[in-house]
Amino acid sequence: MMRGGNREMRRMMGKMGLDMSEIPNVQEVIIKTDKKQVIVSKPSVTEMKAKDNFIFTVTADGYEEKELEVPIFSDEDIQLVCQQANVDEEKAKSALEETKGDLARAILLLTT
Repeated sequence: MMRGGNREMRRMMGKMGLDMSEIPNVQEVIIKTDKKQVIVSKPSVTEMKAKDNFIFTVTADGYEEKELEVPIFSDEDIQLVCQQANVDEEKAKSALEETKGDLARAILLLTT
């Protein structure tokens, strides 16, 4: 992003309380969601520190997306299905997998 040093930009960011540095030798960055993974190979990663927060900027020529075979369900979703269908967590997870995360269909599947 700011390789080699844009001095004016660094001064301005310093005045705003931001400290910015590049993270060296990053091999890959993996972003996981409930249904897929995004894999960024050989990225340039810049870290900005501001008081209690961190901001990471990932820059690369390309990336690869992979659908997860088994989606990841949040604890809240699992608990909701458990409560509404009056079943244990294993049955709730199985219904969510079968309905591909559709809460309403999972509850209907377990109650009918």
